[in-house]
Amino acid sequence: MTDVLDVTESYLALRRTVAAFEYHRDVYSVRGADAVSYLQGQLSADVAALGIGEQVWSLLLAPQGKVVAWLRASRTADDEIVLDVDGGSGPAVVERLERFKLRVDAVIEPLPWRCIALRGPETSTVDLSGVDAVVVAPVDWRGLPGVDLLGPAVELPDGVAVSDILAVHNVRVEQGWPAMGHELDDTVIPGEAGQWLIDTSVSFTKGCYTGQELVARIDSRGNNTPRNLRGLVLAANVLPPVGAEIVVDGEVRGELTSVGESLDLRAPIALGFVHRSVDVPCDAVLRWAAPEGSIGEAAAQIRDLPLLTD
Repeated sequence: MTDVLDVTESYLALRRTVAAFEYHRDVYSVRGADAVSYLQGQLSADVAALGIGEQVWSLLLAPQGKVVAWLRASRTADDEIVLDVDGGSGPAVVERLERFKLRVDAVIEPLPWRCIALRGPETSTVDLSGVDAVVVAPVDWRGLPGVDLLGPAVELPDGVAVSDILAVHNVRVEQGWPAMGHELDDTVIPGEAGQWLIDTSVSFTKGCYTGQELVARIDSRGNNTPRNLRGLVLAANVLPPVGAEIVVDGEVRGELTSVGESLDLRAPIALGFVHRSVDVPCDAVLRWAAPEGSIGEAAAQIRDLPLLTD
């Protein structure tokens, strides 16, 4: 019988050993004679360079350069790329790809796959034989190792306990790993999420792709974006809502995108976009509308990401 951990046990396993969880991902096959060349002109990564069984993170951008999705591309055959993206974001990916798919021999189809994810420093010790995964994708959550297993009948690896999903969320916030609908959406310029995301997801040596101009222009200027994704550590045991204002020296300088709790830091934590004029570390006040017309406030420190490093 598989052990199911509580929130505290899950956090400690994710941080100290390894734990598994069901990762909600929307998965699609792009297959056909033109599938690879078509995606090469739509995605920021060099998907044409992938060998069968290899993966790469990539941005799918609007023509103006804003984020449609941050996704993973896995080559499963000479004429097939499998795309997976945060759950709920798949329809936007398909709509965007279909819009530019004119006279192209490539079919985009949803796959009824599941994703079992492992995270933790002992991920590499887990025996993955018998999990029946079509895609085995190593993952680095900005210093926290893991692996994602995707396929129609993926099984949990033997001997790995199942994490509470709240603990996974808290670790994601600690690491500053952006999520679609929170840190990434169609209002975000890719570089605002951090230079590491550009380094992970963008090829500057491949040919042109849709939305390239803004990415290239900002990179040439030292990625000096209007705002930057930052971490926040609260001074009081209170959880502000997503959307709470980040106030520095009496001026609103950003807002929260995700909120969680850190066992290792012994404090509530958050992610948020902060104006580029704010240097870190920096003290701030979080402010939000509270019940009955009152205003909630909490002191916090703005920090660089990830919030926890080995």
